[in-house]
Amino acid sequence: MIFETHGHYDDEQFDTDREQLLEEFQRQDIRYVMNIGANIATSKASVELAHQYDFIYAAIGTHPDDAPELSDAAIEMYRQMAVDEKVKAIGEIGLDYFHEDVPKEVQIHWFRKQLELAEELKLPVVIHSRDAAKDTMDIMKEMQGRLCGGVIHCFSYSTEIAREYIKMGYYIGVGGVVTFNNGRKLKEVVEAIPLTSIVLETDSPYLSPVPFRGKRNSALNIPYVAKEIAALKGVTEEEVYDVTFKNSLKLYRMEENMQAEA
Repeated sequence: MIFETHGHYDDEQFDTDREQLLEEFQRQDIRYVMNIGANIATSKASVELAHQYDFIYAAIGTHPDDAPELSDAAIEMYRQMAVDEKVKAIGEIGLDYFHEDVPKEVQIHWFRKQLELAEELKLPVVIHSRDAAKDTMDIMKEMQGRLCGGVIHCFSYSTEIAREYIKMGYYIGVGGVVTFNNGRKLKEVVEAIPLTSIVLETDSPYLSPVPFRGKRNSALNIPYVAKEIAALKGVTEEEVYDVTFKNSLKLYRMEENMQAEA
């Protein structure tokens, strides 16, 4: 069984075949999908998609690249949206200093505001952090003990930072990058951390694993990620699926679904 913990299936790249693709997911034992919002519009789309399919759930939030769209009114809108039973997390939120298009202080302000919303709502968080290791960690440490966990999505930092987040109760999101020839850093992280701290993700339609790198990604490619993790950890692919599936249900506080799967 597969839990796709981070995809953007509302994206326009899926407009031509979304229904067929999602039907195929169920035939391929992809039991759950967390569709992740990246701004106000895609958060709304995520909730709408979650209501169209029983096996899809939604996260709502604004990515740092879109932080300027936020306001107190937008935070209040997210607060009201989160009442929906299909909304399971606040995300993806965080910091991204790669492009430098959005001032750091703007990103930090709205990152904190969305973390505070997650604290209030008692929802886990989906964290995006790129080229912002120290500021992200500093803020997450400020919030330590106030949040109910989450995942560091598309993890791109060192083993030491991964271990620090795991100590704080967070999961590490691993996707197609682990199959890349230049993905040595992530491979080392996967080798070093326990399988009980890893969840599978795609960031679809982006970051397809080898041998599909550069093409549209989807959860149908997760077996390539699982195979690489199994090889790095010296375990079977079945164990990777079993452990990460349980991790994902715990991450999104969906343990009641585990009883249904039993």
